[in-house]
Amino acid sequence: MMIGLIAHAGKEGAGHLVQTITSELDLRQAHYLMEKQTAALVGKISDLDENTLAAKCDLLIVMGGDGSILRALHRSGGHIRPILGINIGSLGFLTCLGSDEYRRAVDCALGENYLLSQRSLLDVTITGPEGLVPLERALNEVTISRGERSQLVKLQASVGGEPLTEYHADGLIIATPTGSTAYSLAAGGPILMPDSGALVITPVCPHVLSNRSLVISDKSEVIIRAVGTQEVFVSVDGRPPHALKPSQHVEMKLSPLTLPLVMMPGTSFPDILRQKLKWTGSNV
Repeated sequence: MMIGLIAHAGKEGAGHLVQTITSELDLRQAHYLMEKQTAALVGKISDLDENTLAAKCDLLIVMGGDGSILRALHRSGGHIRPILGINIGSLGFLTCLGSDEYRRAVDCALGENYLLSQRSLLDVTITGPEGLVPLERALNEVTISRGERSQLVKLQASVGGEPLTEYHADGLIIATPTGSTAYSLAAGGPILMPDSGALVITPVCPHVLSNRSLVISDKSEVIIRAVGTQEVFVSVDGRPPHALKPSQHVEMKLSPLTLPLVMMPGTSFPDILRQKLKWTGSNV
């Protein structure tokens, strides 16, 4: 097995974690490669970017947080590999181990002693008279927003080919189950279980109080159009936005591909929720 190492170079403690991980891998004579900025953290040289690294590896160990996993996925292009996330920080729903559990991470990676949670991805396309503009696949969410303007935007939504409603809001979030614990949750949306087979549409600060989060089947294609000539922007997983022209609309549908996210045996999604959200009660 070839393991790829990717670290968030800007995180405090990233260099130390990369050093301890590589030392463990060296002790076990394991095969591994490092992304170029990750290698620089420990004084080594690599010319591999995330795309090339993923093409050469069977498993990626990503050190950072949820954002680091999102970046690794997007920069890997079409080379989707299982990702084992090691958290450097305080909150992460996608990482499965903390930085002090690096030996367990290496044991699990080399022994393939882990579970894979197949996370849904959304194929996103901007469509108009000019043709199709495919965007990045979304692991978390697609956000349609007003950008830096202070005015609300009007957005028409259809689900499964049927008109849904017109939102008058700061924006609209279409989230996967994985993304339901990210921006959508902060905007008041519900948490979806990873295997729920659903998507959630959450308006951001809607002007109409009856506009609430809506859970739909992930088999339904979602189409969003801006009303009028207002300037609207589309962002995938918080990446740089794309301007949406009045003649264009955004189409989102479930991708045939999934992200295999490494989970530790014996750890369930409710366990993760209780830990990350600090839920308590007589039954927990």
